[in-house]
Amino acid sequence: MGQILHGCATTTETVRRAIQHSQESLMVLAGRYGINPKTVAKWRKRMHVTDARMGPKEVRSTVLTLEEEAAVVAFRRLTLLPLDDCLYALQAGIPNLTRSSLHRCLQRHGISKLPDVEGDKTRKKFKQYPIGYFHIDIAEVQTAQGKLYLFVAIDRTSKFAYAELHAQSDRTVAAAFLRCLIKAVPYKIHTILTDNGVQFCHPPRYRNGPTARYITPMFDLCCREHDIEHRTTKVNHPWTNGQVERMNRTLKEATVKRYHYGSHDELKAHMQTFLMAYNFAKRLKALKGLTPYEYICKIWSEDPDRFIINPHHHTVGLNN
Repeated sequence: MGQILHGCATTTETVRRAIQHSQESLMVLAGRYGINPKTVAKWRKRMHVTDARMGPKEVRSTVLTLEEEAAVVAFRRLTLLPLDDCLYALQAGIPNLTRSSLHRCLQRHGISKLPDVEGDKTRKKFKQYPIGYFHIDIAEVQTAQGKLYLFVAIDRTSKFAYAELHAQSDRTVAAAFLRCLIKAVPYKIHTILTDNGVQFCHPPRYRNGPTARYITPMFDLCCREHDIEHRTTKVNHPWTNGQVERMNRTLKEATVKRYHYGSHDELKAHMQTFLMAYNFAKRLKALKGLTPYEYICKIWSEDPDRFIINPHHHTVGLNN
């Protein structure tokens, strides 16, 4: 079986073994094998003939202190968050932490790979589009005063989110929501994806009837007015609009599923605060660590023709 030696090795295991068993002087052995006398002395002292491990004897980070490394390991074991999420959460307290140093730290402690979860499925990636492709959906939320309808829109690319709460959910409100969305977004919206609800379009079974032939839904009229392509999901396939469905869940988990609201105004105020924090402070893995606002500003610097106004002077949030 062949020997595996490091690139700078000047001896083989046979020569090293002969050196260890020989009683001759260093100079004689060095001359015989054509090596440095120091090499002969080194192998005489060793009890083995294999190459020693290269690098530092005590492996530790050159970036992190022992306390910081212990904090990183404890955080990973407690949260089981992915690498990038750990990085974003820990960088505020450890400014010198980089993605590579974090990965090496987790590797040293044997926790670089998260445990497999049963039922995990390979997710299909979304098709790439320029900013301006919005997913829109409606959800119901409850306060002590009663029921409200949550209109939610999220950009497929920039992850910019916009939401409004309304007492009604009809065609007029949906069209008004779209107009407010267009005003709130600093760039041109080119495509909108919705489900087949009556707020957005004619029901599929009536689309070939006389009503659909001569009457255009208010939502479609607003889209035509602003040169926006309106797409609808496949019937009985709500997962086609999965991005906004996930945003609905995020908003509910942050508000009505966690807190009790005595009035609609309390929920609206909290919703506005959450959206401001999400759009301006939430660092997303899908955006390579940028917030939605930072990503929009980045696109502004690369392709300003897509924008209506400068996003640096734009304030976004939940319109009451």
